[in-house]
This record gives sequence, C-alpha cells and structure tokens, in this order.
Amino acid sequence: MFTGIVAAVGKISSVRGLEGGHDGGVRLDIDAGGLALTDVRPGDSIAINGACMTVVAKTDTSFSVDVSRESLNCTVGLDMRAEVNLEKALTLSERLGGHLVSGHVDGVGLVLQFEAVGESWKLVIEVPYELAKYLAFKGSIAVNGVSLTVNGVEDVGAGAQRRCRFSINLIPHTIAMTTLKNLSAGSKVNLEVDAIARYVERMLALSNTGA
Repeated sequence: MFTGIVAAVGKISSVRGLEGGHDGGVRLDIDAGGLALTDVRPGDSIAINGACMTVVAKTDTSFSVDVSRESLNCTVGLDMRAEVNLEKALTLSERLGGHLVSGHVDGVGLVLQFEAVGESWKLVIEVPYELAKYLAFKGSIAVNGVSLTVNGVEDVGAGAQRRCRFSINLIPHTIAMTTLKNLSAGSKVNLEVDAIARYVERMLALSNTGA
C-alpha cells in the first residue's frame, strides 16, 4: 500500500526487452533521484507513476523492475525514458498524508486542460466512463501516483458517447515536487480510484440484488 505522497522524482534511464522482446515485457533501470534506497531490498514494492512494481535489483542510487506486457497495456509512461514519480510502500508507523493507494492502475485518463490559475494550476482529465461512478466532489483519486482531491465532476454526452471529466486544483508545492508539471493537453495519465468507493459500489450492488 501507498499514500499517494510522492517521495521523489526519479528517471527511467533504460528500457530493455525481456525474454521474447518487448512483447514479453520490459526491464526498467531507474535513477532513484532523491529516493533513499538504504532500506530497499529485492522483492520490495515501489510505486512508479502510480503503478506498484517489484524491485529485482538495486545499487546505491538506482533500482530495476520488470514490467509485464499486461502492465504495459494497462498503464502509460512505463515504456520510455522519462521522469517518474516514486514512492516506497508505506509502513504502519508512517503518517497517511494522502489516502490509501494500492498501486493498481484502474485506467488511463486524457488531460484536456492544464493551465495556471493565479498561483495554482487547474488540471482537467477525461476518464474512461466505467470509472465515472467512482468519482465524487471532494473525493480522492491518484493521478500518476499523486494523491489528489477532486474539485468537480462533469458527465457529458449520451449513450456510447458518454464521457466523464473531473477537475483538480494543484498547489505550487505539488507542481514542484512531482512530474505533474510536465503535463499538457493531450497527455495521458495513470489513474487509480479511491478504494473506499469500490467497497461502497460492492455493498450497493449486493443490496440491490437482495443478496
């Protein structure tokens, strides 16, 4: 589990195909940036742009993970050299500054708007419509592994053209400490909905069926 509070911005320094080539997945070598690795061992979990990955090797300043083809198909930003948000798995002694994040990406969103508004930044993202039911005003969502608060939700269109958009206000600290500053209209981002919303959905579904 994670908190969605990014500990450091690292960089994917190399992308190598696993056995069978890139169709079989890739191994990423990641420069850890300011992320301390003294307590990290092979087998530990680190969230990379919101996707939980297992460390397979490490040095004092870098680590490596293997990313399966399935994970590549469900995420963005894990198949190229680029900056990435990093967070080690939390311990029970840590403060939960964001919200509980599992590191399991639920879908890929499309940035529609990213612009300065006063001292803050407005971020508007369109999500796959199947995730719309998990979004609520003042609810939580992880965007590229960053715990954020939803400021507004809008459902547009009808039928097969239905779309859902949500907006977020980003404070200067979040911009400075994460890779979200690199976003622009047309960027794609990893999304993870709040786990609490999933439990509510399950309870309501069973209630409606009389189970």
